[in-house]
Amino acid sequence: MFVTELRFECFADTTISAAEKAINQLLEAYRANGQILGREFAVAFNDGEFRVRLLMPEKSSLAHKYHSPWVKKALAELTDAKLLAPREKFIGQDINSEVSNTDTPSWQLLYTSFVHMCSPLRSGDNLLPIPLYRLPATFNGDHKRIIRWQSEWQACDELQMAAATKAEFAALEELSSPDSDLFRRGWDLRGRIEYLTKIPTYYYLYRVGGQDLASEKARPCPRCGSHDWKLDEPLLDMFHFRCEPCRIVSNLSWDHQ
Repeated sequence: MFVTELRFECFADTTISAAEKAINQLLEAYRANGQILGREFAVAFNDGEFRVRLLMPEKSSLAHKYHSPWVKKALAELTDAKLLAPREKFIGQDINSEVSNTDTPSWQLLYTSFVHMCSPLRSGDNLLPIPLYRLPATFNGDHKRIIRWQSEWQACDELQMAAATKAEFAALEELSSPDSDLFRRGWDLRGRIEYLTKIPTYYYLYRVGGQDLASEKARPCPRCGSHDWKLDEPLLDMFHFRCEPCRIVSNLSWDHQ
């Protein structure tokens, strides 16, 4: 991933509140389209211009060809706040994050965790994140629903990893049950992505707990009950199960690996 700085210059007198609203609207539009990553963006004002540093999946993430209708509208509305179109200053590659997948995958999956800021759509060939803006818009012109699902998944993951409150059990149910609201929304998004890209797309179902290793290896697909989903060798050294009809991948319980 890469770091860039956007600079917004004023071409006439404006107010901090008007500029703040216009810039934040643009940043939220970029985020909803997967063009920038993260949740919080520090916008600084100095010497008559506003500056913000952003993390992007690729050096070209802010190219016009990737803009959603919302991004285009937000760019046009900068003029109302007396701001020029942003100038980009490339900072460099982020050494603490993954590179993005650039090749068309043979299969892909929805996979995230509370420590990841990158796209939740991963290549099944190498587990590298696939920039969302490279996909056709999933709903209403961009990928807001995928970003929202990712935020919910990460919130549940952080709760269950902390293991400090009773909320841990409710969060774990959302992550690991095919009957949960989180699964239903994510699995539906998975289907939408597969329909748009024509690439087999799977949902990662988190697994922890269980009685022992033997029973874990023998457990059926929790959605259809099939025992044929156990793999001879784990995919990407992580996924020990894959159900083709249900489009689910899962792991041996982390408690028994």
